[in-house]
Amino acid sequence: MVDTSNPVYASLPVPARRQLLRMGGAALAAGMLPGVGFAAPKPAAGPSETPVRGGTLTAICFPEPSTLATHINGANPISLVTSKIYDRLFVDDNNGGFEPRLATSFATSPDGLALTLKLREGVLWHDGHPFDSGDVKFSIEKIWSISMSTILSVIDRITAPDKYTVILHLKQKWPVLQRHLTQASVILPQHLYEGTDVVTNPHNVKPVGTGPFRFKEWQRGSHIILERNPDYYIKGLPHLDRIVWKVINDSASRAAALETGAAQYAARNPVTFSDAARLAKRGDLVIDTKQYEPNTYWLEFNLKDPIVGKLAVRQAIAHAVDRAALVKTVWGGYGAPLDAPVPSVIPEYFTKDVPKYPFDLKRAEQLLDQAGYPRGAGGWRFKLVHDFIPFGDDYRRTGEFVRQALRRVGIDASLGAKDLSTWTRDVFTNRNFQVISSWGGWSRDVQLSLDSRYTKRGDKPGVPWSKVSGYSNPEVEKLLEPTRSGADPALRKANYKRVQQIVAADLPTLPLLEVYFFSVYSKRVRNIDELPYQTRNNWANVWLAKA
Repeated sequence: MVDTSNPVYASLPVPARRQLLRMGGAALAAGMLPGVGFAAPKPAAGPSETPVRGGTLTAICFPEPSTLATHINGANPISLVTSKIYDRLFVDDNNGGFEPRLATSFATSPDGLALTLKLREGVLWHDGHPFDSGDVKFSIEKIWSISMSTILSVIDRITAPDKYTVILHLKQKWPVLQRHLTQASVILPQHLYEGTDVVTNPHNVKPVGTGPFRFKEWQRGSHIILERNPDYYIKGLPHLDRIVWKVINDSASRAAALETGAAQYAARNPVTFSDAARLAKRGDLVIDTKQYEPNTYWLEFNLKDPIVGKLAVRQAIAHAVDRAALVKTVWGGYGAPLDAPVPSVIPEYFTKDVPKYPFDLKRAEQLLDQAGYPRGAGGWRFKLVHDFIPFGDDYRRTGEFVRQALRRVGIDASLGAKDLSTWTRDVFTNRNFQVISSWGGWSRDVQLSLDSRYTKRGDKPGVPWSKVSGYSNPEVEKLLEPTRSGADPALRKANYKRVQQIVAADLPTLPLLEVYFFSVYSKRVRNIDELPYQTRNNWANVWLAKA
């Protein structure tokens, strides 16, 4: 369903409005918004357009990264920068396949129990040290254990018979392993990390990678500069000389920077929806929803908390939040209410057949009474702190929307006003919270996401973006064990549906909406969305047309 009150919708010409209504909300998710510079009219390099070499692309990052250690913290403000510094083994292409990066090929043994990776020769780390199989073996064994336990759980051992071959010996057949490798953590330089504490290694803030851009400098609170890697293994790339990431924390200043040309790119809803509609009319900027991974926004409860640890309280909170109104008023229609964990843009595993909590204030009041929390002095039942993720205005407004919703049913809710570093420490290390609102992308193989959010594999104290609810259900563990290999698609579909039904009943998390993000960038920018996961591309092929 398209929100026709959306200011962007209102700015469309009548034929474009009709087209959008026919396509429905799915058009937003697919990046197919018609008119006003949304994806379709964006200029792209054609046969007559030769890439321009050189130039500086000024991009916006917000909030400022707390580290550049993607292997420890994969938050989007961090990976947006580091994906240009570190190349992966493979990346997803636009046809459901893979493009080679540090690995040039892979082969599975006849018994399905070994995967052989052939690595690219002649690759140099940014400090001039040769890249080889030792780096890959070290990274998988020592680094991926921090955040990629699903992959490591099926690997029995790793061998490196020569400098450019790595063999993953598996405990069981795992047909979807290469899909997981495209989502996996980065490859780090063994010569700089081996024998060190990977959490405090100085290269976490001065990274050395193999990607098209080298780290130059980071002035906290101001900017991060990356410069062209002259030794990049793909000759002639990258096109750009520099990427300057400006730290701009408020949306009005971001809009001004984009409008004046002080910045040429910003990702993940960098401006308000009304500003997006205004900027789209200029003719020199693109508002682009293409190539974002499926994203959902949810509440996550600390089940050890004596109040929200009660199921009836969580059910009451679910009934108290009007998710349709949240999508319309806070997210400007760039989303859809969500009842199940898996978003609708992953149709093979999406299901509507889950326990639902329709907006019902009367039912919320009844559940809170039954839980033993009647209204007391001043009409309040109990105090509750909602620690929203401090990623910008949309997230703050979401936190305020939820706060007001809870206060209507007698919950004395307040917002935790924390910077990102404090929020990350309190949530993932100290587990010092009652309820958080957060968001995340879904992998093409949803097993990774389900494992990390609802099974013991997600229990990684101190690791950002790990599971923090404390949720544990033996049936969920049992259902997700045989699906991990991906060998039986029918079993996967059935078990994933059942898992979603269970967690929707248990409510360790409350899905709020699936989010349709947009980027804003100058029409001079070429190839920014050429591959899936726009913000995680390495930008080797990005260039700036002449003004």
